[in-house]
Amino acid sequence: MTKHMKLTFAAAVVASLGAPALADGHIPAPYQPYAGTTLVVNFPAHPHYNAAIKVLPEFTKQTGIEVEVDQLQYLKMRERQTLELTKREGDYDLISYVVFSKADYVFADQLENLARFFMNPKLADPNYDSADLIDGYVENIGLAGGEKGYLPGPTASLYGIPFGSETSVLGYRKDIFEKHGLEVPTTYDELLDLACRIPELEPEMGGLASRAASGHQASHAFLLHLNPLGGGIFDDSWEPIVNNETGVEAANALKTIVDCGIEGSQTFGPSEAAAAFAQGDYAMFLDSIAFAATFEDPSKSQVVGQVGWALHPEGVKRASQTGGFGIGIPKNAQNKEAAFLLMQWLTSKEADLMIAMEGGNPSRFSTYENAELNAKYPYAATFGEALKYADPDWRPIIPTWGKINADLGTTLSQIITEGLDVQEGLNGVAERSRAIMDDAGYYTWN
Repeated sequence: MTKHMKLTFAAAVVASLGAPALADGHIPAPYQPYAGTTLVVNFPAHPHYNAAIKVLPEFTKQTGIEVEVDQLQYLKMRERQTLELTKREGDYDLISYVVFSKADYVFADQLENLARFFMNPKLADPNYDSADLIDGYVENIGLAGGEKGYLPGPTASLYGIPFGSETSVLGYRKDIFEKHGLEVPTTYDELLDLACRIPELEPEMGGLASRAASGHQASHAFLLHLNPLGGGIFDDSWEPIVNNETGVEAANALKTIVDCGIEGSQTFGPSEAAAAFAQGDYAMFLDSIAFAATFEDPSKSQVVGQVGWALHPEGVKRASQTGGFGIGIPKNAQNKEAAFLLMQWLTSKEADLMIAMEGGNPSRFSTYENAELNAKYPYAATFGEALKYADPDWRPIIPTWGKINADLGTTLSQIITEGLDVQEGLNGVAERSRAIMDDAGYYTWN
């Protein structure tokens, strides 16, 4: 398959977004060598990327570079990329990847280091203002080779740019809180108290809608609590600490939340938890900012106009999730310089605001502070504040994380649904995690 052929993957939703160049035929100098190029990009089926697709014709209008989008459900996107990135010449010029894929792709040498593009004065926009990008997400999505292998440091390099940054925030039913004179929880003690007190006040309603399904979803929900409570998966020597006192506290917090939920909440993924909140079955929702627009959509929500937003409650520290997506250039891409121009344009101040106005998640602090955006989406300022606390070390972004994460999620599900003792379950996770890390060589230098 060539770059200029329409993609025909059976599972893909493909959008051809070519448009004429500027009306007077003038293309700005940086884009002139690439006018007429067709880029193929791989995006997930996700609200942020749906918004981004809407503004791509403007990119083509400004640059003369056409764009074809291969949009796939996230897991299918990852499967497709696993195949594409191993080819000598790939079909994708620009890809989106979820945060924990960074370690896999960089370790396999499948993403371009972006330094040479930003060093090229013919390509790098001097007005890009990289300092305005949400720094926790630049570190989380883009940096590799620094501290712990995935955090900032003198040896770190940039491989991607945030595009679809997400963090955890607390949504709550303003009408329910007003009815019962409740205060919005700011601490974990307050959050857990309300999670179980609300069902007593509103017998048909759960307290806090949460992910809990076996595997990645249960693990994700556990991490939502582990980080602000001051815990972690490993210490600085890669010894597992998931089973220490804080790990047990986080697991018990998750179990309490699920036990005080509605029937069937043990099987919730993020979409099911959001749907339950949107249908009025819960008074609180702790998850990604990506769901906010859904709750204000009358075709999907019964709580329109009744949802307030607050920062992720504080444990021993203020910390929230780092999740979502970034974009990078595959090593085997055929149009790397044009792909960089698209990457740079999509994450520029101009395009970031355009995408945000269409319902996407900004990558820049200045966008969250924009008056026009806040007029349309009143929760934007709160989300911008929450992103200041997004912790790039929220989870270990290392090649072994996939195995450990799956094991952790399965064990947490057994704790939630089968009555497995919390300490016993986490001790098993710690023991198996250490064996995985040992096999991968993490103790070689000890």
